[in-house]
Amino acid sequence: MSYLHDAGNPVAWKEPLMVTRMSSLASPYTALVIGASGGIGAAFCERIEGDDACGRLLTLSRSMDGFDLCDEESVARAAGRIRGAVEHVDLLICATGALTIDGVGPEKTIRAIDQEAMRAQFDLNAIGPALVLKHFAGLLPRDRRAAIAFLSARVGSIGDNRLGGWISYRASKAALNQIVRTAAIEIGRSRPKALVIALHPGTVATGLSADYGAGHDRFSAPESAGKLLDVIDQRPASDSGAFLAYDGSRVDW
Repeated sequence: MSYLHDAGNPVAWKEPLMVTRMSSLASPYTALVIGASGGIGAAFCERIEGDDACGRLLTLSRSMDGFDLCDEESVARAAGRIRGAVEHVDLLICATGALTIDGVGPEKTIRAIDQEAMRAQFDLNAIGPALVLKHFAGLLPRDRRAAIAFLSARVGSIGDNRLGGWISYRASKAALNQIVRTAAIEIGRSRPKALVIALHPGTVATGLSADYGAGHDRFSAPESAGKLLDVIDQRPASDSGAFLAYDGSRVDW
């Protein structure tokens, strides 16, 4: 677990950025970014570090501290460490996910389905985030605004699927969306001011999209992170359980 920011600690920006201020959260708020070493995860950290309303930023990732999203014991241990360090987490962003795992990319046809490859997609893109909800949702404050956001993808939309292909990845993200929707209902009963949402970040210039972004406009990771933080900040708790794009629009289930 890494403590990247305490109030008053200056940040050296890698490029000029408009700092996002999370005005809907009580100040100073505590944030946690899971998947902090990835392209979008690191960009979330930069944006949040630049917010003077943030009192503390915590991070978890495999490369930084050995956090393993697909191992429940690892998730539970991390949640225990954070519970011992802070009273609450006001903003939790799960910036994890993969399109290619162990060198296996998305299938172009049903005939290419591989059981182990599909299982790996579900482990990382759906079951892992479910474990995050299981072990970290209790860290949300009960008496004030809080938010949990998960990176999903428009290709996980069943209603928007007009091209086919990418079966394992599509299905794992569709599963994630249902997990987020269901968890939002349950969390809302004890934490009515909490926002729990799935987010489509757009096509972002990261390693995940490097081989598949041709023909699409791509955001830089900091640009996408800034847009997504704005969506989190602006959406009311009544939108908890929604699947939203980077521009705030709703994505078809």
